[in-house]
Amino acid sequence: MGRLGIALQLYTLRDDMAKDVEGTLRHVAKLGYEGVEFAGYFDKPAAEMKQLLDELGLKAIGSHISLDRFRNNLQGEIDYLHTLGAKYAICPYVGAEERENADQWKTLIAECNQIAIEVGKQGLQFLYHNHDFEFHHNVDGEFVFDAMYAGNDAIQVEMDVCWVKYAGQDPLAYIAKYAGRLPLLHFKDFSKDEEGKLVTLELGLGEVPLEQVIKAAEQAGVEWLVVEQDHCQKPPLTSIENSLNWVKEHYLNIHN
Repeated sequence: MGRLGIALQLYTLRDDMAKDVEGTLRHVAKLGYEGVEFAGYFDKPAAEMKQLLDELGLKAIGSHISLDRFRNNLQGEIDYLHTLGAKYAICPYVGAEERENADQWKTLIAECNQIAIEVGKQGLQFLYHNHDFEFHHNVDGEFVFDAMYAGNDAIQVEMDVCWVKYAGQDPLAYIAKYAGRLPLLHFKDFSKDEEGKLVTLELGLGEVPLEQVIKAAEQAGVEWLVVEQDHCQKPPLTSIENSLNWVKEHYLNIHN
């Protein structure tokens, strides 16, 4: 059982990336993150991005790609990932207007499966990233989360344990359920505000049983823990440092 890689989902730093891609990635590398998962490329050509990542010693593990981009620029997205040396093309979100009922979900699942097959033909893997709403809708008697993968072997899992727990489900049980099909795990923490809405926090400050998640992830064959914080209470660069310090204290110092 190898040590999990520690990556950062760059959506956390979306404002910093929009201002200064190179400076932001240099900061991420200096902190000690081993990989990055993209959420947009900010008009930087793929070859230049690859050269920068190589210089910094950062591994591009994959990218969050909108359904619109999958539909309208699939080959371009595949080519960019190939240039980066990244393996995973990830659907990060489904707009509310496309998921109002079971029939819409069936259509989306079929579409994702076709995209996954095409991506697979070109040597990449298609992953679906969940929120909580996949547990609030059913397709043929099962959660959308499970329906997405039932009979669709081409679709792999990027599980967001924060959203799984916020939806009232057991992230440890779900990690075990999708063992061997779960290369990437979004590693996030949260609490709830007075209205019960999700508040994403730095690691170790919320409700997610993070140490148990790590153990379950190792047993399930997860390759990368991907640190993410949707909204930060502190400057995002400070938050990602604090979260990585938690990982170092509770995981990396044990396994290095």
